[in-house]
Amino acid sequence: MKLAFSTLGCPNWRWREIYAAAKDLSIDGIEIRGIENEIYAPRVRIFDDQHREGTLKQLAGAGIAITQLTSGATLGMPDSPQAGRQEVIDYIDMAQRLGVPYVRVMISPQPGPEPVDLAQARNLYRELCQYAKPRGVRLLAETNGVLADSQVMREFMADTDPEAAGVLWDIHHPYRFFHETPEFTFRNIGQYICNTHVKDSVYQDGRVVYRMMGYGDVPVFDALKILKAADYNGFITLEWTKRWNRELQEPGIVFYHYVSYMKYLMDQI
Repeated sequence: MKLAFSTLGCPNWRWREIYAAAKDLSIDGIEIRGIENEIYAPRVRIFDDQHREGTLKQLAGAGIAITQLTSGATLGMPDSPQAGRQEVIDYIDMAQRLGVPYVRVMISPQPGPEPVDLAQARNLYRELCQYAKPRGVRLLAETNGVLADSQVMREFMADTDPEAAGVLWDIHHPYRFFHETPEFTFRNIGQYICNTHVKDSVYQDGRVVYRMMGYGDVPVFDALKILKAADYNGFITLEWTKRWNRELQEPGIVFYHYVSYMKYLMDQI
């Protein structure tokens, strides 16, 4: 298993700071979810036609992969299917140019369950997988919203093309919002998992409060043991939601703690 962090956790950092931190941490990958004030990755300057080759050469020289392009597209919201569709197409095209294997999509904007048009999402997801496949990209549906219920996700993924479709297992959401154990979640959707997100939290005063790794009650170690037993060789990516929750601790503290803590856990398996 390899470690990565999402740029969602460092919204105030410029690219050179993101790259320097990844290099200093000897981390394996960076997930792209916005850089500075630009959340829409296809518009990020370091990946445009003029700068893309230099950026990729810089990363390759340090042995750092771009693990995933994390779109904000929501396929299950009945009022905006075409907007979500175009965003995913833009991200797939960008992933093809960069040689990035995965693009993330969601069922809805919120991590917890909310009303969605599941049939719309299912049809749109399959259509976009067909677009992604010849471009060498896989479209990963995240375990968020109603799809954090792993039984719903299993039905959603049934009969999808394994060369174009997959699941991004956010370990936090099925546990926190549907009270699933990692064993239960993996039993339902393990065959589809291509990438993972981790974060920690507690449920306090009727709301989710995010904590640094090891300071909450999310069973991350149990999930790691399950992934290890399944010979999972992909990324374990910290999704620190600093962009949306500015009160959270700064990435300079959180990223370094994350790498140290995760290496400690992995040494125990």
